[in-house]
Amino acid sequence: MTPIKEDYLKIIFELGGVHKKVSNKGIALSLGIAAGSVTEMITKLTEEKLVSHEPYASISLTKKGLRYATELVRKHRLWESFLVQKLHYDLPDVHPEAEVLEHETSDRLANSLDEFLQYPKYCPHGGVIPDSEGNFNDISHVSLADVEDGHVVTIERFIDNHELLIYLASTDLHINDEVKLEKHDPFEGPIQIIRLSDRAKMNISYKAAHNIFVHP
Repeated sequence: MTPIKEDYLKIIFELGGVHKKVSNKGIALSLGIAAGSVTEMITKLTEEKLVSHEPYASISLTKKGLRYATELVRKHRLWESFLVQKLHYDLPDVHPEAEVLEHETSDRLANSLDEFLQYPKYCPHGGVIPDSEGNFNDISHVSLADVEDGHVVTIERFIDNHELLIYLASTDLHINDEVKLEKHDPFEGPIQIIRLSDRAKMNISYKAAHNIFVHP
């Protein structure tokens, strides 16, 4: 399987394609590519029975696709956890390293790494880590962009995207921050939030807000 196909399976998994349908637009925003490119790749993944997709409808992982996705996500996020916890990498720096390491990791090595890390359930950016049997905890699929003005939510996780993590490092927004959504600017403008712990005001870009997931 090519790296680009693997990236699609992982992002569909992250966007909730296990339990619900995800949209072409959501995949395009998360991968930073044109919607037309998404359509082309989804057609290929459908032919390989890795995703389920009806014309003009949304996308979900098949059992075969889920098996591939959980294995990839597990190895990738175990390495991210190792790099942050044991080698003290900054969060924005771990994704490219983990992308390389996941492809060289056998199941035996992944299991040993999991044991060494004491079986983490979540990676440093809040993403769930499947266990060796492919089981994982439920996570929110409500994006910051979906929250109505005036509501208070807690930041649960960030999409595993290198550029996004670099951007978020500059905003000083963190996992478990409790924030109040002040305003959605029109025409895909930024989303204004206030962190309740210190009343810090932040403007989060439209694209980033679709890749930050929250719970009430």
